[in-house]
Amino acid sequence: MSDKESRLHPIEKSVLRALARNSPLLVENLSQITDLGVDQVRRGIEWLKYKGLISVNDKSIAKISVGKNGLYALENRFPERRLLELVKQGLDTMQKLSNVDIFHDNKESTAAFRHAVYVNKWLQRYPSTRPGDDAILVALPGSDEASPEEALLKKIHRASSISQDQVSNMDQEDLKALESLKKRHFVVEHTDKISEIELSDKGRQLLTLLKLDETLEDETEQHWMSQLTPDLITSGGWKDVRFSPLDVEAPTTLLHIGKKHPLQNLIDEIKDVFIGMGFMEIDGPLIQSSFWNFDALFTPQDHPAREMQDTFYIQQADQTILGGHRSIVDSVSKVHRKTLQYDWNSDEAKRTVLRTHTTPVTLSYLSSIKTEDAKVFTVGKVFRNEKSTYKHLVEFNQIEGVVTGKSVTLRDLMGLQMEFYSKLGIKKVKFWPTYFPYTEPSLQSMIYNESLGRWIELFGMGIFRPEVTKPLGIRNPVLAWGGGIERIAMLRLGLNDVRDLYSNGLGWLRSVPRYQS
Repeated sequence: MSDKESRLHPIEKSVLRALARNSPLLVENLSQITDLGVDQVRRGIEWLKYKGLISVNDKSIAKISVGKNGLYALENRFPERRLLELVKQGLDTMQKLSNVDIFHDNKESTAAFRHAVYVNKWLQRYPSTRPGDDAILVALPGSDEASPEEALLKKIHRASSISQDQVSNMDQEDLKALESLKKRHFVVEHTDKISEIELSDKGRQLLTLLKLDETLEDETEQHWMSQLTPDLITSGGWKDVRFSPLDVEAPTTLLHIGKKHPLQNLIDEIKDVFIGMGFMEIDGPLIQSSFWNFDALFTPQDHPAREMQDTFYIQQADQTILGGHRSIVDSVSKVHRKTLQYDWNSDEAKRTVLRTHTTPVTLSYLSSIKTEDAKVFTVGKVFRNEKSTYKHLVEFNQIEGVVTGKSVTLRDLMGLQMEFYSKLGIKKVKFWPTYFPYTEPSLQSMIYNESLGRWIELFGMGIFRPEVTKPLGIRNPVLAWGGGIERIAMLRLGLNDVRDLYSNGLGWLRSVPRYQS
């Protein structure tokens, strides 16, 4: 027997002693036997369970309790009882009773008549002595006594509920009354979960060694204190008080303090990575003109990505794209007409959309500052008009980084990607050639996921085509890469469905640690 096991808190000793005499017991039973509060008993149970001195067996018990209709019947009397009282007051024919509104509906009045006349035999119908008159209802002897249904419903209500074991011990009259109460929805059946606590073999052994069942009385009668107060110190009373021993290794109550969402933590981490690499954060509006969202990116006006089924268009909110940007609009439209060989339409470019990517923010920034060198990034919401699935969302977060300089190359872009992933803890990275309308050359970055055991596509990347940069007045090459942050979050958090990130499941949110490797 270890020293830790032999040092028991008075609460633990009280619980053990109660279990030595009666086992198994419920928490409520232990509270009554030990004169401890329910919370104290639960605390003692957790300590003893942690030490292996008791076992806790969870069980489900089928019970029957008074339902909503039954409570109403107890408060306002059974319908048949109300009918009986009306008859005794002189309303002894159906004609007279029809003028009194004491029942919810015809169903309740029918039930009242059936139980009063045929089931309980409280009332008797006698034909009228005058032809054409209604039959007369007369109260019979014994009608003042409670019916089996009334008596049983009160019994169940006083006991809060009854178990199936109690039902099996009922006589035939009560069983018949119970079935009637069920049909009338006066009682409801439900399942309660209980925990039975009993001594483990280890607990019995400890009791034998310490002889708690013999010595506990003296120990628990002493004045135990759990806290050293200022009054005890100043009065010197601490000298005459025994303090409860503290088990510093005992499990404590788990506190669920407020914290950021795991996805927001990842966004903050990515921002720190970019800033640590010398980038500056920029931001822009969620609502963009089709010009900056599509045309400036060398996307033809008949491209499928611009269809209603792929993009959210905002009605009655066309943006004026010509003011202050007339030369840019003319340059972009000229490139479209000459290179793509179609009749570019300014009205189509004015249509307003919820941005489908963050590139309009970075491009308009570079176009406005006319700088030779820049390293900027942006993080924000983007929107796609597509069905929400385990790997696609209508609204999600996208990150984008761009670098412009006189001598930047594709190898620089690959190096930046390697450093970016490395700072996020991703070591195995490779690149795969691909196609994007507005970059040339274009690459797809692939990372190796150890838990899945395979390569995963992550960010798209490339160098903006001259058809994109020159009309915007950007002279030097622009390296760009970006993608959805939720994809990284899924890999890091071990999720198979991207929608789980937004399900707001408290159990999962509480289980995710602040930092992920």
